[in-house]
Amino acid sequence: MNILFAGGNGYLPEMSGGVQSSTDHLVRQCAAAGHDVSVLAALFGSSTFGLRQRLKLKLSPSPIVTDRTLGYPVMRAWFPWQDAAGAAVRQARPDVAVVQCHKAALVGEALARLGVPVVVYLRNVEYHELGGDLRTLKNARYIANSAFTARAYEAEFGIASTVIPPTIDPAKYTTETTRALVTFVNVYPEKGFEKAVEIARACPDIPFQFCESWRLDDAHLARVKAVLDPLSNVTFRRRTDDMTSVYGRTAILLAPSKWEEAWGRVASEAHCSGIPVLGSTRGGLPEAIGDGGLTLDYDAPLADWVAALRRMWDDAAAYAALSDAARRHAARPAMDPAQQFATFLGVLDDARRPTVDLAAA
Repeated sequence: MNILFAGGNGYLPEMSGGVQSSTDHLVRQCAAAGHDVSVLAALFGSSTFGLRQRLKLKLSPSPIVTDRTLGYPVMRAWFPWQDAAGAAVRQARPDVAVVQCHKAALVGEALARLGVPVVVYLRNVEYHELGGDLRTLKNARYIANSAFTARAYEAEFGIASTVIPPTIDPAKYTTETTRALVTFVNVYPEKGFEKAVEIARACPDIPFQFCESWRLDDAHLARVKAVLDPLSNVTFRRRTDDMTSVYGRTAILLAPSKWEEAWGRVASEAHCSGIPVLGSTRGGLPEAIGDGGLTLDYDAPLADWVAALRRMWDDAAAYAALSDAARRHAARPAMDPAQQFATFLGVLDDARRPTVDLAAA
């Protein structure tokens, strides 16, 4: 197949996060299996890389600019759901498109009008980001990244989804770890930054590392550092593409997310190395954590969060049991990349089949 991944989010290396990491893994799986694959993403033009692409786009007569920085073609545009969709189809000639996240409804509609079968990969429950009503995509197929996400979209739009959790390449995240500290990833309020700070402040004898994931602007970085600098047990790390350097020192992953997480990719990444997770019960995060950690309501008393962390940190037997459970949870069939990929291709094949209108027949 010739497969196009498309959406209104930014993309690597200009923007990174769970969606981008999962998409990159799927793209590489597709390419390794002999499929032609490309990506259409939004250009923000704010990083050094983005500024170069911005200049190229300004000088180009086309609404898209293409690079192969990642080893496969990535087409970038200010508005992927407008003229850029047509330019991408003319250049990539896709048999099917996988549409995701920001402006998914608009991007899907644009591609469907051009005759491209559409699969919508539902990766969050931020309906306002869709840019429209998914029910306008009459012949689309749907993939959800968790049972929670599938239930949410069925309730909101009456659509059925095939559940495929975010694809994780175990080789990219499995590492030996010194288990020296507690790690919190992505210093944004919705990810539970305030809760993580409260927990770290209440446990001055436990070392923590707080890690940037979504890129911080200067003002946000200054606010984060102002909060963390007074905490002698907290080290702040700028974002990295090598997460083994993060997990290689981690004993426990802290994920007290405040928003309705559709999944919780960092939990699955940490589990590859037997790192248990202490997280909230928001959204699909409990599915991602499973038996490989402990979960509490986000609004549970701070004392409960501290007690749970200290149980994991101080009780060697409890920690060992959770670590073993984390490895088993990472190795379950639903997280097997080969099985996930086969299911994914099955949905794409199904989307390409003509839909028969029985009423018209």
